[in-house]
Amino acid sequence: MRNIKYKLMTLAGAGVALAMLSSPAAAEVSEEAAFVFNTFSFLVHGVLVMFMAAGFAMLESGLVRSKNTASICLKNIALYSMAGIMFYLVGYNLMYVDVGSYMGSFSLLYNPSGAELDLINADEASDAMVAEVVGNGYSVMSDWFFQMVFVATAASVVSGTIAERMKIWPFMIFVIALSAVLYPIQASWTWGGGFLAEMGFSDFAGSTLVHSAGGWAALVGAIMVGARKGKYEGGRVHPMPGANLPLATLGTFILWFGWFGFNGGSQLALGSALDAAAIAIVYVNTNLAAAAGVVTAMILTQILYGKMDLTMCLNGALAGLVAITAGPDLQNHFIAIIVGAIGAALAIFAVPLLDKLKIDDVVGAIPVHLVAGIWGTLAVGIFGGGSFITQLTGVVAVAVFMIVTSAIVWGALKFTVGLRVSEEEESLGVDKTELGLEAYPEFGQGSLKH
Repeated sequence: MRNIKYKLMTLAGAGVALAMLSSPAAAEVSEEAAFVFNTFSFLVHGVLVMFMAAGFAMLESGLVRSKNTASICLKNIALYSMAGIMFYLVGYNLMYVDVGSYMGSFSLLYNPSGAELDLINADEASDAMVAEVVGNGYSVMSDWFFQMVFVATAASVVSGTIAERMKIWPFMIFVIALSAVLYPIQASWTWGGGFLAEMGFSDFAGSTLVHSAGGWAALVGAIMVGARKGKYEGGRVHPMPGANLPLATLGTFILWFGWFGFNGGSQLALGSALDAAAIAIVYVNTNLAAAAGVVTAMILTQILYGKMDLTMCLNGALAGLVAITAGPDLQNHFIAIIVGAIGAALAIFAVPLLDKLKIDDVVGAIPVHLVAGIWGTLAVGIFGGGSFITQLTGVVAVAVFMIVTSAIVWGALKFTVGLRVSEEEESLGVDKTELGLEAYPEFGQGSLKH
């Protein structure tokens, strides 16, 4: 191992020396090398974002009661799978292909480019074939993969909010609508070059396009499905604590880890020194905002409730991450701390507000993803050099679209197949009634009998 390392260091040193002796033009990476690095960035950062699906599953599993754990796990792996299929069938084209002011193409399927397939299948690739492929800057399907995992994140926001009382199949139908149509249309307005992009609206990695969009869908769903039985009886809020806080903590760390791919990969390139330096800045800002969210939550819960609250601190980290997602390219890292801290504070104050409105959000996704997402998007207009009015316009446009379309889908499901399980099924737990199993059978009543 030491010999290999020595040889690599020697080669690297020789490369640096040659670069110093060459002209500036010769020192630049080749077009094909840039293609490789850009594709690599999409794929590896996409894998990190995919791992966030596990984070959501663990976070939500820890914050629901044990009788609903298996169902929330099923929903998370199912929504990731369904979102991927629908984004391949319809969503990507609607978001990126032939986008006008308001949406892209309703064409079906999105496959590798003809030029890439010709290169892969050629017995002997010509320089012209290689040039045609690398001229795109990155592999076509690497971009599809990176964009797809973002759709699953938006759907994951919804699953935790309406947990413990909603049927699984109606939820999956909503995921189909969200990933195939709703999410791609509103995202095309900015990332596809639609009317918000033309106005100058900026959302680097999706505080609004991913997190607030999912948050609005979750809010409408929570109102439509109603609160869990007993949550707001007698004019009081009755806490329903989660079954496994260590698992929720693990989920938060996994999400924090995956967020480096979420924000870092949204640089959308790694083929130059500029891109590499920019990604490093994004990583640092992402980390600082999350850390500021945790510390803010610790201080505020101590002041407000007399004791620190672990679940609030976990959501403080996530709120800081969501808030910085719209503008993680800030070159003053201290501002990232401010953005993350304010995002966490707003999320903490939003929790009792939702309870006053009797909106039951099991995992706190609405304060974290919707409230902090709105703040992070507006913060770009305050700290990031963008127009505050333009940022506000983008937030409102996405809000109106997601509220109206989500209400239509949720309403159609409510008045056809229904959204809620019965009171008896809710009391027994969705695991038994929908899946016919338990996540922790050894802790069931039957395990005490001999």
